[in-house]
Amino acid sequence: MLTIIGIGLFSYLVYSVGVHKIYGGVVKVGITGVAVVIGIHFIKICLRAYAWKLCVHGPYSLSIKDTLPAVVIGEAMSSTIPLGILASGTAKAVAVRNRIPLVAGLSSIATENLFYSLATSVFLIIGGVILLRGFAIDESFVLAINFLILSVSILIVLGFLMIIRQWHFASWICNWIYEKGFFTSILETGRHHVRRFEELLYGFYRHYPKRFLPICLLEATYFVLGVSEVWYILSRLTDSFPSLLSAFLLESVSRLITVIFKLIPFVIGVDEAGSQFIGDTLALAAGVAVTLAIIRKGRILFWTAMGWLLIIKRELSYREFSRNSESTSLN
Repeated sequence: MLTIIGIGLFSYLVYSVGVHKIYGGVVKVGITGVAVVIGIHFIKICLRAYAWKLCVHGPYSLSIKDTLPAVVIGEAMSSTIPLGILASGTAKAVAVRNRIPLVAGLSSIATENLFYSLATSVFLIIGGVILLRGFAIDESFVLAINFLILSVSILIVLGFLMIIRQWHFASWICNWIYEKGFFTSILETGRHHVRRFEELLYGFYRHYPKRFLPICLLEATYFVLGVSEVWYILSRLTDSFPSLLSAFLLESVSRLITVIFKLIPFVIGVDEAGSQFIGDTLALAAGVAVTLAIIRKGRILFWTAMGWLLIIKRELSYREFSRNSESTSLN
């Protein structure tokens, strides 16, 4: 249902802007420009792949050759499947299961996701503050943005407390369900797997404090490249020199929409609507923001196709995983 609404919203925005105007914008960017956008995103993928590599807990290790295709696969799953953000983590762990045990892979992915979530949260807070202080927007949006800033700030604090105090809430919930007599066949060994997952996750922060800064820098650079990508597309779409502030706000809103509307494949429709809102706020030329979002959608489609090609190529390995996942070693 949400996907149908998103497609309807996308169709309306394309109609309101005009197909010819959007086509003209795409022609302005050109094949070279699209190739540059695809290349920038490849660098972003490499950054997250390397950050994941640094998040692997010893005695296990992964190379960039292991993590890079796995990240492409994970992004493909995340983009096309509702709640794909959950499936993407499992897909990445499956992709490297011949290198490290499944639980170790999942814990390293969760560790990298925590760093990524921290960077995303800071990015969204900065974007919200700039939008509130620098632009006149509707009062209802002011309340929504203030609520967002407060909520994200609370989540950051709770995240730090969870890591520092090592709250094993997931294994506690599994044990509680098991003791109540539910799902006992699954949780007989599953609860121990969850506990092992938590120990690997929290153990990283005790044993590898020197990796914190490099990982944070990698995640921060990921978002800097996102802003650069928006700025580059704007420079091709407009005759005037675009400001970095405009690119920053457009990227922050796109990131927020990706987080909130992950249920909609490719966040179709809502991403374009969010870009249009910020475009109007920034007084961009008519249709520029929607065209920007569509061009970036093309980049997503390209890398999603690459991810699904990798999934098809590894189809046999996935069948083996489905048969043997329950017996995956934790040692």
